[in-house]
Amino acid sequence: MDGNPKRRKYKDNPYTIKKEGNTYFVSFKDVLGTIQELEITKEVYQIFDEFELKDLSQMNEFDNHIEHSEIYENNLEKRAKEKTISIEDDFIQKATFEELKKAIEMLPKVQKRRVKKYYFQDMGEIEIANQEGVSQKNVSETLKAARKNLKKFLEKFN
Repeated sequence: MDGNPKRRKYKDNPYTIKKEGNTYFVSFKDVLGTIQELEITKEVYQIFDEFELKDLSQMNEFDNHIEHSEIYENNLEKRAKEKTISIEDDFIQKATFEELKKAIEMLPKVQKRRVKKYYFQDMGEIEIANQEGVSQKNVSETLKAARKNLKKFLEKFN
């Protein structure tokens, strides 16, 4: 095969290899940005070729099997804030504001405080947990219990 191998390369690979007849070359940009081309042996060419194929294999593995979104604490917090609507939440949303206000006032103290933070102050479970010095699981369970209680209270109003 003459010319450059037709494959994508990893962005950090600064080298380009090519073959012209029985002569092998590697090219790259030097620190001044000038493209340098060096003649190399067949063995060195094969090593560069093997390196590119391994890189390609790793890139394909990444593309096919690894989530592309980087997960950082702030992304996790954002995901925690993205609420899926449960049956209880749907029922609560259909209640009037006054009914909801009365039902929230009937909740136990901790449930009431956390519901207000979560739904009205737009705080995430992790943020509430950090502020109150408890686990995120504890906050999640409290909110779940509060939703069930709210549903019961709202059913009584209707």
